[in-house]
Amino acid sequence: MKKLVVILAAMLMLTGMVFASGQADSAGMGSYPERDITTAVVWGAGGGTDVCNRVVMAEMSKALGVNVNVINKTGGAAGSVGMTYGYSAAHDGYTITGLSESNVTAGVKGAWSNRFNVWDTFIIGGSPDVVSVTPDAPYNTIEELVEAAKAAPDSILAGASGSGSIHHLNLLALENGSGADFQFIPYDGSAPAQNAAMTGEITVIVTSVAEQAELIRGGKLKPLGMLIPESFDLNGTVIPSAFDAYADLSKYLPLPQSIGFAVPADVPQEVKDVLYEAFDKSMASDAVKAFGEEKYYVLSGKRGPEANEVFAALESNFAWTLWDLGAADVNPADLNIPKP
Repeated sequence: MKKLVVILAAMLMLTGMVFASGQADSAGMGSYPERDITTAVVWGAGGGTDVCNRVVMAEMSKALGVNVNVINKTGGAAGSVGMTYGYSAAHDGYTITGLSESNVTAGVKGAWSNRFNVWDTFIIGGSPDVVSVTPDAPYNTIEELVEAAKAAPDSILAGASGSGSIHHLNLLALENGSGADFQFIPYDGSAPAQNAAMTGEITVIVTSVAEQAELIRGGKLKPLGMLIPESFDLNGTVIPSAFDAYADLSKYLPLPQSIGFAVPADVPQEVKDVLYEAFDKSMASDAVKAFGEEKYYVLSGKRGPEANEVFAALESNFAWTLWDLGAADVNPADLNIPKP
């Protein structure tokens, strides 16, 4: 009888311990995140995607209570190396992939076997693209540059981040809308491409105003034209729209920029909810707001289903634009990407 009482008491004690453990878990103990998080940016250090992620992740780490370590995993068409790295990691929220709208073309470039809808996305913001040249280039207007590229096709070296990136698409659109013919040189990100322009390795550079602003102000790059319908006032320097000279650009442009990050869509919802809350706090912070204003980024803050809709539209638009421009390796229809 005594043995039975002892056994029952032990069972009750164990039940109480399990119940208490469950209460502790439900109160937040042992919940995500329990350790540091890694954000793998698919483009090079110093570029727009890299800088935006570093600023936002620094704020998110405060909300999450752990470090968010940002690394760079570059290479492959449309950032496919970094995307593969991020998607191949455990789908547990401890590996985030820093990316941009340019990654939606990886499928039609033959470098990614999935549609972009395998991701759950977060949008930090974006900045319009500008066409600039090296300071000593003999071109002072977009017309002078384009006419030179027409007169000597494939002779003027033009750089941007990798093949299939938004900057590459904008360069293709400039060619098709104006009749120019540049020799495209791809780089692992905007920063390496801009460095190549400053050293004279290339003559033309297509990246965003946010990425070029300091270089333009410092006289290291000479802006010729915006790839949006409006001109842009950069601290008193008015950069005209290339649309003013070449109306046919409206057939292909503008193409919107959406810089942010993503986790695989099948990451547990409770984990994504924690990231949503941290992201919301980050985007509302004074540090991120000041960054957007100072660096010419239009901040977004969309995440989850709302952001996924934006990227779905971008995938459709970019994939079919590449196909129409003759720069896609895979027919978007074969990937079931709808026409815009």
